[in-house]
Amino acid sequence: MGKKKDNAIALYMEGIRDGRVRQAVEAYTGDRYTQHSTGVADGVEGFVRFFEPFIDHNPSRDIQVVRALEDGNFVFVHVYQDINNGEARWVTTDLFDTDSDDKIVEHWDVIAPYLGESVSGRSQVDGPTDLTDLDKTEENKTLVESFIDDVLVNRRIETIADYVGSDYIQHNPDVADGLAEFVCFIEGPGGDMIYRNVFKVIGQGNFVMVYSHVFFRKELAVFDLFRVEDGKIVEHWDNMEEIPEGPQPNSGKF
Repeated sequence: MGKKKDNAIALYMEGIRDGRVRQAVEAYTGDRYTQHSTGVADGVEGFVRFFEPFIDHNPSRDIQVVRALEDGNFVFVHVYQDINNGEARWVTTDLFDTDSDDKIVEHWDVIAPYLGESVSGRSQVDGPTDLTDLDKTEENKTLVESFIDDVLVNRRIETIADYVGSDYIQHNPDVADGLAEFVCFIEGPGGDMIYRNVFKVIGQGNFVMVYSHVFFRKELAVFDLFRVEDGKIVEHWDNMEEIPEGPQPNSGKF
């Protein structure tokens, strides 16, 4: 595991799970900490002002980093949170940029409720976690970028089988497994879904993460996580958060 990844995970686990807010943010961030998380201001003090009251109000914090990817300066983590013994459960997807010393200098996230079992009997975070095929990282990123561009941006749905396996495993709570079911969603309820901007694509081995601005009944910040095997996308997780309107204490979700 790289130092960048270590630092991102430590900020979560030491700062939020263990409640050492100031110590962690001072230890693992760089000369700046530009923040895109809803309601959190930039810098060390912005982090402290937000999370110290959170720690006080939520004494029980079960936080599990389920997946973590590192690509260049960027780190992505896929996190499950259980707050106050089930009072609230969340899925958090976070993207961190780091400096030349591997310290965190910028952060984006999406936070959504953990909804339990999906229509296919899965959860929003279960499934494979092992990083494999590290020599295929760039190939897999290119595959996913082409899929997003062809199918989700330009709606060339007839090309979908070029990218997605027939036994596509789905962790979206409302979409069933299988390529046919995915096509039904895209042509049906997902017909109004517009990928306005693909902000960032990072990958490591068999996993590729895409962070996008999407319109789907409302303006959304969306993380899509794909698992690739033998040249096809075979599994998908996502996480969505409505983009808040009005003034924010930082520069916004992107």
